[in-house]
Amino acid sequence: MSKHPEIYLIRHGETEWSRTGQHTGRTDIPLTEVGLAQASGIARRLNGKLFSQVLTSPLQRAAQTCRLAGFGEVAQLEPNLMEWNYGELEGLTSNQIQQQVPGWSVWSNPVPGGETIDKVAARAGAVLARVRTAGGDVALFSHGHLLRVLIATWLGLPPEDGRMFALATASITILGYEHETPVILFRPE
Repeated sequence: MSKHPEIYLIRHGETEWSRTGQHTGRTDIPLTEVGLAQASGIARRLNGKLFSQVLTSPLQRAAQTCRLAGFGEVAQLEPNLMEWNYGELEGLTSNQIQQQVPGWSVWSNPVPGGETIDKVAARAGAVLARVRTAGGDVALFSHGHLLRVLIATWLGLPPEDGRMFALATASITILGYEHETPVILFRPE
């Protein structure tokens, strides 16, 4: 076991709403055919990697991605990995929201009826606290905005700096350390 375990962040495969750019928080929609293929491709990309802990959001798009990636039998549901609750903005695109609130961004504006960015950051921090005790590498299957806040939290940045990290569907991001400093690790596939 390495001195510093790594955390693999896996965003779920494509859904109809991720394809169209709609905010998909707690609406529990399935993967598209493309998303199913992407999720199956994660198994090949991880190439038999073993994890001491696998956690997944309970929402079907993440749990289904986890299962198709080959980790369904060992995964534990982690409610803190659920996507940002977008409240009244659920299902809307940023352009639709900006027609009503010019310049609106989830990173800097209120989310009516939904979660504050600080609540999302607290959930991300709780996940990181849990995985730090796993005793080895960990895989987290989750959602775009939540994972972006989690990356910012890992790096010691304010949660709104999650805006600087774009995560495609079915992407894998690895968090680790370099000389005792939390970093994002980039490796060839």
